[in-house]
Amino acid sequence: MTDRQIDLQILRYDPEKDNEPAFQTYRVPCQEDWVVLDAINYIKDELDRTLSYRWSCHMAVCGSCGMMINGEPTLSCKSFLRDLPDKIRVEPLANFPIERDLVVVMDDFMNKLGSVKPYLVPSEIKSVEDGSYLQSPAQLKKFKQYTLCINCTLCYAACPQYAHDESFVGPAALALAHRYNLDSRDVGRTVRKDVVASNAGIWECSFVGACSDVCPEHVDPAGAIQQTKIASTVDYFMDLITPGRGK
Repeated sequence: MTDRQIDLQILRYDPEKDNEPAFQTYRVPCQEDWVVLDAINYIKDELDRTLSYRWSCHMAVCGSCGMMINGEPTLSCKSFLRDLPDKIRVEPLANFPIERDLVVVMDDFMNKLGSVKPYLVPSEIKSVEDGSYLQSPAQLKKFKQYTLCINCTLCYAACPQYAHDESFVGPAALALAHRYNLDSRDVGRTVRKDVVASNAGIWECSFVGACSDVCPEHVDPAGAIQQTKIASTVDYFMDLITPGRGK
């Protein structure tokens, strides 16, 4: 039963036709339990087949449906219409180039994610026959929070430093680097530090904390970056005291 009508103002842009993006308003009947993604799917199915956007799981797991909803970076599958006014402005994520409509170009984020080597660098390679790389629950607890990132890039859309300087490696990538640096099975910290501890890495962060505020999984990338700053500072002074350590 539909007992409410809402207006969705959606930013539209087709690079083959449009000189610049412009808003288009759609009147949508909605259900009490709908989220913004449901309303957008209704537009796609019933009103305008040309609308482009990303989504997949509808369960806040895949991270693909991130959008600016009334100016805030949000997963559209977690943003309930009952909590929003009758006029809702929907835009592509801020700080990314628009590919088409609500779809943004993710190349810069993907390149920066790869630059921090987001994978285990073990001290020795084990064969399948040798078994798993084991660790205790206490060792897992040290970094588990940072494994929850779903790469939705809401943190990049909220980050004023990334908006100011696109060379900044950014919250999600740096938090993921921290996750592996804390992993007891990993020895890749030294090979990551050229990126992580560079001027474009952790030292570019001004600790506004907006990235953690919008994170749907409570990863706290701002906290991860500050912890990495402390660890890198300790590394710096230890290298001064004991040159060549770790070689």
